Amino acid sequence: MAITEEAPPGAAAPQQAAPGTGKRPDQEGWHLNSPLALTLLLVVVVVLQGPIRGALSTPVMQSWMTVFVAVVVQALPFLVLGVLLSAAIAVFVPPSFFARALPSRPALAVPVAGIAGAVLPGCECASVPVAGALVRRGVTPAAAIAFLLSAPAINPIVLTATAVAFPRDPEMVVGRFVASLLVACAMGWLWQRLGRTDWLRPPTHAGHEGQSKGEAFWGSVRHDMMHAGGFLVLGAMAAATLKAVAPESWLRTAAGNPVFSVLALAVLAVVLSICSEADAFVAASLTQFSLTAKLAFLVVGPMIDLKLFAMQAGTFGRGFALRFAPATFVLAIAGAVLTGAVLL
Repeated sequence: MAITEEAPPGAAAPQQAAPGTGKRPDQEGWHLNSPLALTLLLVVVVVLQGPIRGALSTPVMQSWMTVFVAVVVQALPFLVLGVLLSAAIAVFVPPSFFARALPSRPALAVPVAGIAGAVLPGCECASVPVAGALVRRGVTPAAAIAFLLSAPAINPIVLTATAVAFPRDPEMVVGRFVASLLVACAMGWLWQRLGRTDWLRPPTHAGHEGQSKGEAFWGSVRHDMMHAGGFLVLGAMAAATLKAVAPESWLRTAAGNPVFSVLALAVLAVVLSICSEADAFVAASLTQFSLTAKLAFLVVGPMIDLKLFAMQAGTFGRGFALRFAPATFVLAIAGAVLTGAVLL
C-alpha cells in the first residue's frame, strides 16, 4: 500500500506546474496579452491627446484622413459582400459541381473555367483553395489555373465595385474584364503547353474537415474578413500617404512616363496585396496616373501579390509558385497594356 504524506492543517497546498511550462504559477514571467496591450494603448492616447490632436489638425494629416476614410468607407460594403459570397461558395458548392460542368478537353476547359469566374463571386483568398479542390477532384490543372486567376478579377462584385469607383470611365470595367479574362486563359493554355506534373503538388486534404457547414462558413468569413480587411486598411493608408506626403512633382514625374507608371503601379499592386473587391477604390484615388497604369494595377493585384504567392506556395508547392508568379506578373502587365491601348 502506498503511503502519502499529508500537509499539516492550515498549510498551503503545494502549487502544481503550469501545463506545458514546467513552472509553477508563481514562477511564470510577466507577459503582455491583448486586453493589456489595448489598455496601455488607450492610456498612451489619453496622456498624449494634446499632441495627437495637434498633429491631426495639420493640413497634411487632414488630407491623409480624408483620403483614407473615403477609400475604406467606399470599399468596405463590397468587401463584406464579397467575403460572404466567397465563403458561401467555398462551403456550400461542392467541388464536384465544377468537375461536372467543365468540358473534358483541356483546351476547351480553360476558357470555360475562365468564364465561370465571371459568375462566381469570390476574392483571391477563396479562389486558391477552390482551385486546389478542383485539382483534387481531377480537373485538369490548366482549367483550375484559369479559374484561380479569373474568379477574383472579373466576378460581378468586383466589376460593380470598379464601376462605382470609376463612374466617369465605364471603359475601365470593360478593360478589366477583357484583360483579366485574356490573361487567365493565356496562363491556362501556357500551363497546358509547357507545364509539368512534377512542378505541381496537388493538395491532399480539404480545408473544412471535421466541421459542420455552419462552422466552416463563419470560420471562412472570419478568416477572410480579418485578412482582407487588414490589407484594405494597409492599402488605404498607402494610398493616403502617397497622396498627402509624396511631393506633387514626384508623382507627376512618375505618372508622366508611360512605361514607369505602369511598372510602378503593377509593383504597388503586388506589395499592397489589396482584396480585389476593394482595389478599384485605391486605384481611383491615384489621380495622377493614367487609366492604363490603373488598369495594370487592377489586373495584376488579383492575380499575383505577396499573400497570393504564399497561399499558392502552400497549396500547390514552392516549385509551382516560383514559376507561376513571374509568368503571371509579366502576362498581366502585357494584357493590361494591350487592352488599355485598344479600349482606353
